[in-house]
Amino acid sequence: MKLIIKDHKTGGDLLLISKENDFDRQFYTRDRERKYFTIAWNQGEQQAVTIDGVTHQFMPQTILPLMFDQTFYFERPEDIVAWQFNREFYCIIDHDTEVSCVGFLFGMGDLLFISLDDPAQYRLKLLLDIFTEELNTKDHIQSDMLLMLLKRLIIIVTKLATSKYVPDPKLRDQRLDVFRKFNILVETNFRTDHSVNYYAERLNKSPKTLSNIFALYNDKTPVQVIHERILVEAKRLLFYTDKSVKQITYELGFTDPAYFSNFFKKHTSQSPLQFRNDKVLPLIEL
Repeated sequence: MKLIIKDHKTGGDLLLISKENDFDRQFYTRDRERKYFTIAWNQGEQQAVTIDGVTHQFMPQTILPLMFDQTFYFERPEDIVAWQFNREFYCIIDHDTEVSCVGFLFGMGDLLFISLDDPAQYRLKLLLDIFTEELNTKDHIQSDMLLMLLKRLIIIVTKLATSKYVPDPKLRDQRLDVFRKFNILVETNFRTDHSVNYYAERLNKSPKTLSNIFALYNDKTPVQVIHERILVEAKRLLFYTDKSVKQITYELGFTDPAYFSNFFKKHTSQSPLQFRNDKVLPLIEL
């Protein structure tokens, strides 16, 4: 089942996908212009999911949010229910005060595997039924109804993620907002700005304050988050494109290919060319 609503005036898309054997997203394919945020729900048994070339275990009754630029492939896509939407349908950045998910649910840097207990499964199944009904109901308020349902879905999943990854209620305050805003800024600016000082100034915080805040939420420092985001993009470009190392160097905000190569090798133990040559490219339908 693949249900979709399109707003031809804005270019907004909302999709509901279930039991589709070919559900995946590869880099630079025929769908490269379709930049969808994805909320995937594994309703079957444990399975593998490969995200940006790295394989993870996707447990039963678990939710996985995915950014619009992540590639993914499910071992058993027929067991996956997924909601997909683009910025034109609902811009989560512009409406972050409504759903409070940017930089945490989407754009945190780490994958969030959110397990669902029985009450959460029941709520999402009810919501799924309503989504299905509304996507099959063509009337003048369909888009408004689906937008409301999408907001409800994002809020539910964000609350579930927060309760798992930020279990201490005392930490769910302005410090979480700083953490989220930092991740948003990195996602927006990692190709041009690589220093913690830049992001600290944008947030009106000191680098030390940022480090203390990050210590509350994960074991990474701010500079590690910046570097990992650069490396993910570098690997994508090396893995899926034929761009030269020099081109990738400048695209990622470095001025010297030798410096970029040293940076890449320091963090991966391989040079960019070694990484490219060692990878077996997946079959991609163009």
